Amino acid sequence: MGDRLDEIMILAKSRDVADRERLLIRLVDMCNGRPDDLRAPRVQDLLSQVFFYLVFQAEHDIRMRLAENIASSDWAPSGLINILAFDDIEIARPIIARSPILEDPDLIRIMVEATLEHQIEVARRRDISASVVEAILKAGRPEVLKALAENETARVSHDHLAELIQRSKDIEGLRSPLAEHAGLNAELASYLYTWVGVALRKSLASRFELDTRALDAALVVSVQQARAGEPRLQTRQPVESEEERRERQLVAKLDMSGQLRPSYLLKALKEKRLSLFVTALSALGRFEAPAVQKAVNASNAENLALACASVGIDRSVFSTMLELLRENNNGLPGSGEDNDRRAYQVFSKTSEKTAATLFRIAASKG
Repeated sequence: MGDRLDEIMILAKSRDVADRERLLIRLVDMCNGRPDDLRAPRVQDLLSQVFFYLVFQAEHDIRMRLAENIASSDWAPSGLINILAFDDIEIARPIIARSPILEDPDLIRIMVEATLEHQIEVARRRDISASVVEAILKAGRPEVLKALAENETARVSHDHLAELIQRSKDIEGLRSPLAEHAGLNAELASYLYTWVGVALRKSLASRFELDTRALDAALVVSVQQARAGEPRLQTRQPVESEEERRERQLVAKLDMSGQLRPSYLLKALKEKRLSLFVTALSALGRFEAPAVQKAVNASNAENLALACASVGIDRSVFSTMLELLRENNNGLPGSGEDNDRRAYQVFSKTSEKTAATLFRIAASKG
């Protein structure tokens, strides 16, 4: 081994192209050797020196062959792997795709500092973690989001899928991979249904047994409103009474001081102050007040359940709130065994973040 190491070091210092080729062959032979030998301190030290000679002095083709040969190695120097991951995309691609040396901070750094092509490769990498997925969503570049939606091995949570579906309203390329995503469920599929074309609607309806009549009716209304130029949410604010103004100021003061809590919603309803409830829920969830008011006056309680679940209200408290609401709001939101069952299911299968996203999606549909 000693003679081979000395030979490799001599070849590494040579500027002759033929020597570089011989060096690469020797390195490949070593890479195919026993892993325990490669981890020996002297060998690791030599490999670091030789590899850095190659990276900074070798031609593009040699660096590309080097990257391909060490991409799957678990003994390669971390510094070298990170340098290659930022090299030209042809060199970086196998490293980003396969190197076990790259960890989450390395991948997130690529998302922040590297080119669009490098970021796409991160999104395509097998088994990327939730923290890397968060970085991809934060960057928000359409091509990278599409690569993420197509990556069935990525650790994409229910919340992540909900956010991707929300983005699909404006990014058409997300719709098809999301419609086929293994993590999709009936709840999310019903929201995606609005944005996709006829063929994908049929696929979603068949896969999840969706109520297409209700979804198509809502879609028709949305299209009619868009063509007529009607706003999806109420934009004309009613004249504010003095009492409502004081309530708004009170909620704003509590919010700014950190004293506004979900329990305040129940307090408002027990005092029969419906407008205070709407104002407080809007502030807690950072929702538009007209959207919350519409949920309060809706024919079913599902959207209200989403809004309440998003701010930390649990099922039992929501049940009490719903009863008080209907007593003081002419029976609204509407009741019905199936409607109420869907509303209560929100609390058992939807996280706070997802509930907030789904509420905003529902509100955006008008």
